[in-house]
Amino acid sequence: MNIQYKQFPQLREPGLGSHWLGRERYVIRGGAVVVVPMRAGDQIEVVDPEGLQSALISVFNSKGQNITGSLDIAMNTTGGQLARMLSINAHGARKINKRLAEFDIDLFTSPAAEVLTGETEAGSSQSMVCEEGGILIIGAPGEPMQVDRQNPPTDLIAWITRSHPQIDVPNELPDPLADPIEDFRIKAATARSYEVKAGQYIQVLDIDGRQCSDFQCFDLAKLDKGVERCLDATVTRTLMGSAYPGPGLHSKFYDVDLAPVVEVIQDTCGRHDSFGLACTSKYYDDMGYPGHPNCSDNFNFALKEYPIAPRKGWMAMNLFFNTFFDDDYQLYSDEPWSRPGDYVLMRALRDMVCVSSSCPDDIDAANGWNPTDIQVRVYDDRETFKRAIAFRKTTDAEPVMTQETGFHPETSKLTRNFVEYNGYWLANCYTNQGAIEEYWACREAAAMIDLSPLRKYEVLGPDAEQLMQACVPRDMKKLAVGQVVYTAMCNPSGGMIDDGTIFRLGRDNFRWIGGCDGSGLWLREQAEKLGLRVWVKNATSQLVNLQVQGPKSKDVLKKVIWTRPDQASVEELGWFRFSIARMNNDTGLPILISRTGYTGELGYEVFCHPDHAPQVWRDIALAGEDERIKPVGLEALDMLRIEAGLIFAGHEFCEQTDPFEAGIPFSVPLKTKVDDFIGRAALEKRKASPQRKLVGLELSGKEPAAHGEGVFSGRYQVGEITSATISPILGKNIALCKMNIEFAENGTELEVGKLDGHQKRIPSIVVPFPHFDPTKERVKGHY
Repeated sequence: MNIQYKQFPQLREPGLGSHWLGRERYVIRGGAVVVVPMRAGDQIEVVDPEGLQSALISVFNSKGQNITGSLDIAMNTTGGQLARMLSINAHGARKINKRLAEFDIDLFTSPAAEVLTGETEAGSSQSMVCEEGGILIIGAPGEPMQVDRQNPPTDLIAWITRSHPQIDVPNELPDPLADPIEDFRIKAATARSYEVKAGQYIQVLDIDGRQCSDFQCFDLAKLDKGVERCLDATVTRTLMGSAYPGPGLHSKFYDVDLAPVVEVIQDTCGRHDSFGLACTSKYYDDMGYPGHPNCSDNFNFALKEYPIAPRKGWMAMNLFFNTFFDDDYQLYSDEPWSRPGDYVLMRALRDMVCVSSSCPDDIDAANGWNPTDIQVRVYDDRETFKRAIAFRKTTDAEPVMTQETGFHPETSKLTRNFVEYNGYWLANCYTNQGAIEEYWACREAAAMIDLSPLRKYEVLGPDAEQLMQACVPRDMKKLAVGQVVYTAMCNPSGGMIDDGTIFRLGRDNFRWIGGCDGSGLWLREQAEKLGLRVWVKNATSQLVNLQVQGPKSKDVLKKVIWTRPDQASVEELGWFRFSIARMNNDTGLPILISRTGYTGELGYEVFCHPDHAPQVWRDIALAGEDERIKPVGLEALDMLRIEAGLIFAGHEFCEQTDPFEAGIPFSVPLKTKVDDFIGRAALEKRKASPQRKLVGLELSGKEPAAHGEGVFSGRYQVGEITSATISPILGKNIALCKMNIEFAENGTELEVGKLDGHQKRIPSIVVPFPHFDPTKERVKGHY
């Protein structure tokens, strides 16, 4: 009998990069340089993902001789630009220059090749073969982008296919973050103890990915006195108010005396456990594997030379261990989120003895069914590492550590209360002010708000209008040069990918400003799918934006912004219009100013290059002293935008929410836009048969609702809170809510469910949306 088996698609694990076996990927950031060791016969493929980005290449052999010509490419320039990029771009430059010095290489005088020149399309590539071993130097050249230009230096990708790949060897260790004072490997299913001094840094690194490492530490001074005090997970969770600490304000681990022992500085994984013990012999005994190695016994063995009593089960910080609670509060675990090279960097807050393991669990998914090694590095206390969390545009993208915006040199003088938002540190509130004072500054005077993490994508080329017309519901044919429009961006089912603003800089030139990279990547994907001649270039690193908002914002900016005669002045600038301008006078720093904002007040946004941001901040702050201008953080901004009914991704909308449900039906002009666009057919159906609607709620009392809480009619849930606040200016307890259409009429009386949704109910009523200034008179400047 011949049995036919159905062939299913193979499991995809893009985060691990297992489909790259035999190949290595190197990302060359726009304006930066990388150095790669090469062997004879290695193949090089340089890819330009966004288009219009050239690559500079130089190759040197082990004698320091330039062999770029052996790649069969024209040596049409010198390495001077590579050298200048290294001197300007400090990130990684010290390490690269050290490698070049080992070969006695002078880039300034050496010939180089520039490839991928001209109007290259997105995805263009050039391949070559290295005939001789040595080092490959690749740069992505480009100058700082001016606000009225659309030529940002963008990333390149270099794929190296080795002539003799070593498939079965472990992943190559990432370069150290600095020169380590200790650097050792913990073999799979073992543990090791080590001592660190106060102020030193501990890096625990997952070499191959999907591997847990339990960590514990002891105060050496207390051990010398006969007192055993170690990291206590329960105390830490209580004091930090979270499942485990992370980089930022709430970053410390504590012992049972409530004394801090270590703090987390960097984390590229973001998924760990502090609830379970390090694995124990009892676990394996109960699972039918008696005598199986376990982390607790390995800890006892590693710590035997210290006056530390052995334990059957050790409390620990279980790094990279992926655990979660289900709706019934059952604790589960699954494969770790960690990728090859992921790490946690901690700083010791006292002299300590530490112990780290490579977990031996191979009977479940805790280590991806295959325990592997862990690397530990210790760095001197004189090193400086910035607090950071890894951010990835896509699942298989290289991690980018949390960045500081161009305004950070000024905002960091005013507060230490920063939170991570979209890959950047932003001020939550400012010292000696607080959210309420900042809120009133925006409602009554003037406010400065750093929103630089918004993503900026340049869309340019002869088919730019056609691409934007196809990708958003708004009619791009009606958008004039110098005009801005707010819009949703939808997928084919009508769900929102993002919301944002579109600036028209020229006939064939647009700038998309949205909340996430997904929308920019979507534009590029659609351009390729539709076969359009258009480029979508990421300019987020080249443009920062400062919102200047409030009744007196115009009075502040007109004192400090100069515009050419062909551009509207600050006083003349209309709502949803922009001008190319300069700070102070005709020779001042170049900026772009738009009449836009996110507060429900008269306001503007000032865009500039990050290098100019500190001076722009200082100039505006000085100009606004008479108007009592204040910096405003995210906590106050949230109150402002909720009152004004301005939506936020992950709260009012997601990819399953259409613009009608999200409270922005005006962004889908189905009657006036005759051209087709992505999602139009689905939106027509959704508009004809609405299921939910975003409404305003007013709650009794002063206990605010919380995101995700249910709204009930009797026993049955009919809505869900998306955002809520106590409105200072209205003196009311307000919320935004996704409501079943049958209960969305103004005046409908409902209840917000607290606790389990039923044991505590807050009376509420559906009210007109938005709560504050529904006719937008203040935004229009009519005070």
